[in-house]
Amino acid sequence: MTRTIFVMAIAAMLLPNTAIAAQTSLQIELNTARDFERHVMTYDCATETPVTVTYINAAPNFLALVPVAEEPEELVFASVVAASGVRYVSGKWAWWTRGSDASLYDTTLGENADAVLTCSEFINTP
Repeated sequence: MTRTIFVMAIAAMLLPNTAIAAQTSLQIELNTARDFERHVMTYDCATETPVTVTYINAAPNFLALVPVAEEPEELVFASVVAASGVRYVSGKWAWWTRGSDASLYDTTLGENADAVLTCSEFINTP
């Protein structure tokens, strides 16, 4: 049985010859014969507001929708090989999760650069 997963993203597009921005949606269809999961995680990143990340796990595709403060829209990250944890990339950005911790890296700063954002997952225990 094939399952279809839809990943939705909103993008602002500038209309031709006008200064009016319109919202459009983008739909990506992922077909998988396996089960898929969608997890929404909230992280404390020592910022003004928590960072909420959506993970879409549909083997062999593993995606993360991550808001990056320096970017106008939430970015779609795809997983890549990592020595430990799960590393997701989108353009110049790398989002790396290890257990309940996550870090955002600007890869243009060099391989040994410090994370630009270091986060811990909020654990809701009663």
